[in-house]
Amino acid sequence: MKTSALFVIDSDPRLSGRPAEAVRIAAGVGVWKKVDVAIYLRNTAVLVLGEDADSFVDGENYTRYLPVLRELGRPIYVQKGASVAESLAQKTYLIEEISDDQLGEMAAAHSCVLHF
Repeated sequence: MKTSALFVIDSDPRLSGRPAEAVRIAAGVGVWKKVDVAIYLRNTAVLVLGEDADSFVDGENYTRYLPVLRELGRPIYVQKGASVAESLAQKTYLIEEISDDQLGEMAAAHSCVLHF
């Protein structure tokens, strides 16, 4: 079975570089093709999919690495009902909203869960 990593990102990208670093790391690991990578955005972290993400802390990472993650063909998972979900770039990324229960199931199914 292929190793899998779930990146759970819930830091506010407007205030912290942690979400940008998580996206950069996930893209780097994903292109390696030895680890199946999934990203889950929670709370204000969902903003990284918005049009103004490049204005956030270390925003160039979103511009550079989110397209790499898109090319992996997996959806980017977001918190169901996140208050900022309306601002998502739905046309640009395959986005799937999931509940907290689904997140728990997903985390249990992955080899590694990283929290940013």
